[in-house]
Amino acid sequence: MLMHWRSCRDDIAATGNDVQHMVETSVRAKPDPIGGATKRAIDIVVASLALILFLPLFGFVAALVKWCDPGPVLYAHRRVGYASRPFGCLKFRTMVVNGDEVLRNHLQSSPEAVREWAQTRKLKCDPRVTAVGFILRKLSIDELPQLINVLRGDMSIVGPRPIVYDEIAMYGQDAGYYLRSRPGLTGAWQVSGRNDETYARRVSLDRQYVENWSLWQDAVIIVRTIPVLVSAKGSY
Repeated sequence: MLMHWRSCRDDIAATGNDVQHMVETSVRAKPDPIGGATKRAIDIVVASLALILFLPLFGFVAALVKWCDPGPVLYAHRRVGYASRPFGCLKFRTMVVNGDEVLRNHLQSSPEAVREWAQTRKLKCDPRVTAVGFILRKLSIDELPQLINVLRGDMSIVGPRPIVYDEIAMYGQDAGYYLRSRPGLTGAWQVSGRNDETYARRVSLDRQYVENWSLWQDAVIIVRTIPVLVSAKGSY
């Protein structure tokens, strides 16, 4: 745990001393993730049942990913977890293997893409995404491996959207709210417009979720997630 904290502390320092101080204060003030043992127990039960249910789908999707583009089936992207602890956020790989290089070249040649990336950390027309990856993202199937993250304790079924370290500065003084909860497989942002929402709105939704957390709120978000997944609204 100490090694995790030191690694994260070094990363967070780049975003400014004020944010780092706020993070450390938040962690001391709230030693356990919101929801405590009750929320964690529900996460384990739901994730275990879901993994069993979706096991055949996992095999089918893994074959599709491998067929579409040579390379690993799963991709673990470094994200910020509860109390700033790093973890590998698992997804079915939806991008080409040299995605970082492709993105860098694309941003260098498109000022419009640079503006979009700076505002949302997303691209509607992302040149890194494979043909199968586009479908998996549209249906949110690419995120199913995060059920493993839930079992590990990296994530929760419901919580803020996982972020990378560069995004901590974008949360500003509200970063402490994000860091008091395990990131979620679904959450307030996902059921409120997803990528169609501004980043400021996303931060606001995360803060409201943490401030007003309850088991009832989690249940409502899970129920609201179903029609969002069916409609694929705001997903790309």
